[in-house]
Amino acid sequence: MLTLGELERSVMDILWDAPEPIAATDIRDRLDGKELATTTVLTVLGRLESKGFITRDRGARPHLFAATTSRAAHMAELMHRVLGTAPDREAVLARFVGQVSSGDAATLRRMLDGK
Repeated sequence: MLTLGELERSVMDILWDAPEPIAATDIRDRLDGKELATTTVLTVLGRLESKGFITRDRGARPHLFAATTSRAAHMAELMHRVLGTAPDREAVLARFVGQVSSGDAATLRRMLDGK
């Protein structure tokens, strides 16, 4: 999975939080602190679509956009990608586990025990 730029992340956050597919103008209106033209938002949406992050319902007018995967799935993919590039996976995992909170450690233990 590809990475996201700052504006792409902002758009994806809106799509991930949306309970249903939404139009580009609605996305534009929800971009806090950013005064962008609808054409700019459509350009970003086109990039996200070509990267496989979103789908576009071309039958609807206006077109409606939705994320193809969840925020959690995207974050997990990023973590796997970083771990996959590490020459010493064990060292990276040890460092990661050594820095998690006790609550996160308990969650990890519970998940690993259930696997």
